[in-house]
Amino acid sequence: MRAKTLMRMFLVPTAAVSLGACGVNSIPTAEEEVNARWADVQNQYQRRADLIPNLVRTVQGYAAQERNVLTEVTQARARATSVQINADDLDDPAKMQQFQQAQTQLGTSLGRLLATVEAYPDLKSNQNFLTLQSQLESTENRITIARSDYNQAVQAYNTRIRTFPDMIGAKVIYGAEPKVPFQATTPGAEQAPTVDFGNGQ
Repeated sequence: MRAKTLMRMFLVPTAAVSLGACGVNSIPTAEEEVNARWADVQNQYQRRADLIPNLVRTVQGYAAQERNVLTEVTQARARATSVQINADDLDDPAKMQQFQQAQTQLGTSLGRLLATVEAYPDLKSNQNFLTLQSQLESTENRITIARSDYNQAVQAYNTRIRTFPDMIGAKVIYGAEPKVPFQATTPGAEQAPTVDFGNGQ
């Protein structure tokens, strides 16, 4: 009887340490970190999508003849908000690419809209427009930071599920698959843009 008790006292802690060393706790923790960082990315994209109707309404009053640009922004926003990714899709490269492309198209359309506004001096000095422009700029910065944080969490998770001893628990217990990081989807995005002020230098 005493031998069984001693055996249990030895086996329970040994089993706990063994399971812990195999990623039983660390894999879900790392995956939840990825999910939380993904929620931050979605939150910032939603912030941008919420600001766009206000920007479009503000610009419409001044730039009536620029309907095609305004329409393009509105359509791009609709496409971007229709492509939804949840935590279960973070290991699907095709879905992630579709989401990234929709968000990139929206960003490009916003850039065209803001560039078009240069032709409207009254709009450029309008306080509502300046506030919205500042909010969008801030949102773009937040999106960049959120995507960077997400990529760091993905890297930590992917490394954990591929290294010993956590890879044992990752494959055997959880069937873990690598998560997909954000990547540049705009051709040439890896190169810095050339700034030309028209002075030939």
